[in-house]
Amino acid sequence: MLDILYQDEDLIAVNKPHGLLVHRSSIAADTSEFALQILRNQIQKTVYPAHRLDRKTGGVLLFSLNKEMDALTQQLFANKVMQKSYLAVVRGFTEDQGTIDYALRKENGALQDAVTHFKTLSRTEIDLPLGKFTTSRYSLVEANPETGRMHQIRKHFAHIFHPILADRPHGCNKQNKLWKDRFDMDTMMLHAQTLQFLHPRTNAPIHIQAPLQPEFLRVLNLLNIAI
Repeated sequence: MLDILYQDEDLIAVNKPHGLLVHRSSIAADTSEFALQILRNQIQKTVYPAHRLDRKTGGVLLFSLNKEMDALTQQLFANKVMQKSYLAVVRGFTEDQGTIDYALRKENGALQDAVTHFKTLSRTEIDLPLGKFTTSRYSLVEANPETGRMHQIRKHFAHIFHPILADRPHGCNKQNKLWKDRFDMDTMMLHAQTLQFLHPRTNAPIHIQAPLQPEFLRVLNLLNIAI
């Protein structure tokens, strides 16, 4: 069963677990469970994903409950009026705030503009030696993507040399192995925290927030970060 965060006659939002695909995909032929099918069976209604989250990303996932609303919510994302916020644990000490404006390539090689704004919520340094360093530094950041490109947040933080913890293939392999060996942790630390928008039918303001999941909370505890 999925944790339902919001539901009305047109829309439903769930807190997608890390590691769960949104829908069937040719890249994961060995997988039999998908958020779309689980939710459909759970509420006994057809559901339409309004957007996508990476398999490794947890958090707010919005579905429409009819084709008319599906078209309207897709337009909200296309018009960049859907406000999205993510939480991520990244390697190193990030700047207080910043904007990553770095175009990303599609699978066909074409460049797409991509912009992510971020601010640092907390920094920490723990007794975790790696290579020539006797300690390890991390930051908890809030990311607000202006565009919605594939793996955008993951690629953008890797681009500024602050890769997301446990991200593969965009992260730091040495860091990821260290956390797997030391803490048995290989869940990517990226969480879709909130969605804010005006309801396409009623024009009422909608604010949906997903609680952090247990493994994300465990990592924050290991890092001595309170939230």
